[in-house]
Amino acid sequence: MDIEQNGSPAAGEAGSGLVRAADVLPAAIPLLVQDHRPMFPGQALPVVLDAAPWEETLHHAHENYRDILGVVLTRPDSTADEFDVYPFGTACRVHRVHKHQDKLQVLLEGLQRFEISDWISRRKPMVVRVHYQPEPLYTENAEIKAYAVAILNTIKELLPLNPLYGEELKLFLEHFHPNEPSRLADFAASLTTATRDELQEVLETPPLLPRLQKVLLLINKELEVAKAQMRIRKQVEEELQSRQREVFLREQLKAIQKELGISKDDRSAELDRFRERLGELTLPQAAEQRVDEELKKLALLETGSPEYAVTRNYLDWLTQLPWGVHTQDSLDLERARKVLDADHDGLEDVKERILEFIGVGIMKGEVSGSILLLVGPPGVGKTSLGHSIANALNRKFYRFSLGGMRDEAEIKGHRRTYIGAMPGKFVQAIKDAGSSNPVIMLDEIDKIGASFRGDPASALLEVLDPEQNSDFLDHYLDVRFDLSKVLFICTANQLDTIPGPLLDRMETIKLSGYLAEEKLAIARNHLLPKQLRRAGIKKRGQIRVDKAALRRIIDGYAREAGVRRLDKHLGRVVRKAALRLLRGEQPPVRVRAGDVERYLGKAPFVAERSRSAIGVVTGLAWTALGGAILHIEATRIHTRNRGFKLTGQLGNVMKESAEIAYSYIMANGQQWGAKAGFFDDSFLHLHVPAGATPKDGPSAGITMASALLTLARGRKPSRTLAMTGELTLTGQVLPVGGIQEKVVAAKRAGLKRLILPEANRGDFEELPAHLQTGLRVDFVSDFPAVVPLLFD
Repeated sequence: MDIEQNGSPAAGEAGSGLVRAADVLPAAIPLLVQDHRPMFPGQALPVVLDAAPWEETLHHAHENYRDILGVVLTRPDSTADEFDVYPFGTACRVHRVHKHQDKLQVLLEGLQRFEISDWISRRKPMVVRVHYQPEPLYTENAEIKAYAVAILNTIKELLPLNPLYGEELKLFLEHFHPNEPSRLADFAASLTTATRDELQEVLETPPLLPRLQKVLLLINKELEVAKAQMRIRKQVEEELQSRQREVFLREQLKAIQKELGISKDDRSAELDRFRERLGELTLPQAAEQRVDEELKKLALLETGSPEYAVTRNYLDWLTQLPWGVHTQDSLDLERARKVLDADHDGLEDVKERILEFIGVGIMKGEVSGSILLLVGPPGVGKTSLGHSIANALNRKFYRFSLGGMRDEAEIKGHRRTYIGAMPGKFVQAIKDAGSSNPVIMLDEIDKIGASFRGDPASALLEVLDPEQNSDFLDHYLDVRFDLSKVLFICTANQLDTIPGPLLDRMETIKLSGYLAEEKLAIARNHLLPKQLRRAGIKKRGQIRVDKAALRRIIDGYAREAGVRRLDKHLGRVVRKAALRLLRGEQPPVRVRAGDVERYLGKAPFVAERSRSAIGVVTGLAWTALGGAILHIEATRIHTRNRGFKLTGQLGNVMKESAEIAYSYIMANGQQWGAKAGFFDDSFLHLHVPAGATPKDGPSAGITMASALLTLARGRKPSRTLAMTGELTLTGQVLPVGGIQEKVVAAKRAGLKRLILPEANRGDFEELPAHLQTGLRVDFVSDFPAVVPLLFD
């Protein structure tokens, strides 16, 4: 094959008369495939290739084509086994081939564009017949010259931004003249970081003017990218220089201060700070000895060691505790009474107990070594009473919740060997309070838990024991701290879940639910003003809630023992009234009793009324939310056979009480007027509404027996009567709990007469006078004493 015929002169020789045979490009050439970016004429580029697929191609070009081959770019969807290449490429001369291991390092020189016209061989070495695209002869053209000058100016702007462009330009000028627009266009395109498709588009544009236009766009885009890179680099350098300058100046300042003797290193500063704190404290001998040992250790440790951080944190805790620091108690009984009255309406019996407690402290000269337990339903003011006691005594106040606590370390701290070890809650409370005699409130002590991490309730035994807490030992501190001056106030909703040994260490004060009149006073004096402040109502009188409206809310929407739900409903009323103000209504906005349902929706509670019917007797019950009345109902279903049925979701204890009542009345009812043979052929049904509410306990025994007796006699009981008491099989009436809550429920329902166990007489007499007023109470020790009181 005559490869010299139909060839093309090499680049730079077009248009001359005679050319050397070596400078004529062959009409068919082997192909070298690239997948990164195309090669341009006039470009010299080192390429690294895999030896296995391309060594034969390079050898073929050397032996048969005078080191001439074509470099083409693969299309994006091409595979390694079957190449799909662009039709345009660049004829190149191979100048040097160096093999290293399985790689070939090849230096290529781009000569001239070509377009593939036919494939001679698609297997390696691939050979194609090509049609060359000679470089167009440059003629004087103003538009071409303008584009060339614009490209040159852009390259000049790029040179200061990236030194590598300068090296490329130097190589270009050694081989070509800047007044060759075609070479300039290809050179400028090769400088850019444009995508492979954009560069291939330039390669496939032989006409000079369109090519210059495309290259100018690419080079301008490259200039913008380079400027952005330079801007980012300057920002980073300025920030680094600023930081380095600041570090340098700080080090200089430290050196100068140290030279003048007015500065110390970090360790010396820490030691001086700890010693300064200790100068204001009075430590026990054991604690002082431990602190001295730790200070000596800290002075010897390197600041970068882990032990240094542990010791420093330990000393930080030890020196921040208020050793020997106490606040002066305000032992003024009148002031204490005023504080309690200002913060709380009602609760007269509770206030009296607290004043008695403070009075004993006045006699002793200090209030110490006491643990109070406030027990009552949610929302009756247990936590706020703790605040009031702290204010009355002029002491610091700290509160934390024990609800759900399951880790003993929360009480007594972690040992210092653990990572992230901290003291227990009591040491943290003392530190935050800043005195050794604060008021610490332990909320929700009845909800404390236990787990594999220990039993916090058992850990509390030491803390809440006045005989032991003078030497309280926290695992983290490992030195004893005196907690005997601390006044502990605990809160609980019930006593059943509090361990007995823990309960023995506390003085219990029970808080019953509020009466409607007390709730009314609380709403007017405390809750409503608070909600107005929260709603941003600054002028008095803009929103007015009538007394009748407050009563409607209390009776129909907030019947629980506390006032938390009442507070929420008042908040809703105030928000809706504020919205009326914002919509342009002229103040004052009045909320009357008739408006309450429009504000809050239908009332969930209806008035509790006593019922009078054969087989229906009113009982008194205790719930976690306070007291309630129960209408126990009994009826005869049929007379075909004898039987007894219970409903109302009753617990085991209550079911047993019902069975005892049934047996007792069946055995003894005839002596109190029960019809002869009534129980012999009667199938009876006893129900305790409401059916969806679980109920248990023995206190409904006499009530169930009374319901069965009225059914057997066929006579209605007294309408205004309610009762509570446990019944035995021999008719004895045993004491029950929750007398205060049950009396409150009876007062709320408008009942006038109560029957209580004789053993509960003392509990009733301890009730406040306002609870006893208006009630006739009969105390009974056996059921025969109940029967004469049952009927009007």
